[in-house]
Amino acid sequence: MAVRAIRGAVQVERDERELVLEATTELVSEVLRRNELDSDGVISVLFTATPDLTSEFPALAARKLGLTDVPLTCAVEIGVPGSLPRVVRLMAHIETERPRSELHHVYLRGAQALRLDIAQ
Repeated sequence: MAVRAIRGAVQVERDERELVLEATTELVSEVLRRNELDSDGVISVLFTATPDLTSEFPALAARKLGLTDVPLTCAVEIGVPGSLPRVVRLMAHIETERPRSELHHVYLRGAQALRLDIAQ
């Protein structure tokens, strides 16, 4: 079984706790759904948030979705001038038999602009 990484991002409307949780829930749910994963197949998830999102830890949304025994962590994304604001990103490490070409990276809402080459 191979260890692979899946990327994803979502733009949050405003820095409000419920909006951060809602957007992150949508992102994590879509990553799991599109890649036909459950918590047993997820090794760990690293979340980052742009410096303008401080109202909640994105990892809390993953915990509420049932990823209770998966190592999760949050960090601050580099504040590059001119970059897209209010974005939660994730990198999920998974165990899978699938080749990289069959994994689905997920970019939602305004974050689709980050990766037009792979956003669905």
